[in-house]
Parts: sequence; structure tokens; C-alpha cells
Amino acid sequence: MTRADFFEANAQHSGVLFGFASMWAIGLGTADSIQDIVWQWLSVTNQSTGEIIPVPNPEYYTITFHTDGTLNGKADCNTFTGTYSQENGFSITLGASTMAFCGEASLDQQYVTLLGSVAAGGSDGAGGKQRMLFTNGGASTQ
Repeated sequence: MTRADFFEANAQHSGVLFGFASMWAIGLGTADSIQDIVWQWLSVTNQSTGEIIPVPNPEYYTITFHTDGTLNGKADCNTFTGTYSQENGFSITLGASTMAFCGEASLDQQYVTLLGSVAAGGSDGAGGKQRMLFTNGGASTQ
């Protein structure tokens, strides 16, 4: 199965588990533990099959959560904004985004689709069929 086939086949499933590699080994602590960090997308795992698809350029796929409940990020050559909540689980609501064509090999559309499906997450394994894994890309400059 190709990377594009994997994403296309699995984007239809609702619920995506959102994991942060540098934090979830010890569990989420305070509500601000994800804030003001540029998170880079490392991979997506199909929880049913165990198949892991790595992201070739994590620095092209980022998300930053701000203290006021807003977020912004980069999906390859595009940018996006939105809001998030840590009340009763974790949820993301995407807002405005640019919609340039980033090339055939880009994962921009798959990334945004998966982010839009985030419904819950945590070290307890709650969530859907897909698990997005992120790493700390450094402090936000915004």
C-alpha cells in the first residue's frame, strides 16, 4: 500500500488520536503543557493494523497551540488557523487556511484532514483508528 493509498483509505475513519512523543511518555500534566511549542508531525499509525507511515519532512507539517485557545500551523506550503479545547478530552476546530497546490508528493491535504478529525487523545489510548505522532520542534516565536 502506498502512502497516498493509506491516507486516502484511512481518512474516512472518524477520530484521530493525537500523540506528543516528548510528553506522552510521562503523560499530560498541566493544561499548558502543549502550549507555545511548534509541534512537528512525525508519523501516523493505523491502530487496527499497526502500520506506521512516517512523514518525510516533519518541519513542513506543524501545529502550535496558544494559551488563548487558538492554534496555527503549517501544512507544507499552506498555513492554517483554528481553535482547540482540552475540556472533556481534546478537540481541534480548524479555521481559515491557504489552499495552494503543494505538489503531488505533499501530505498537506491528508494532514489537514486528520487534524480535522481529532476528537480525543491521551496516554490512555483513547481515540480513533489513526494515531498522529508529533515531536517538539522548539519554542514558538509568536
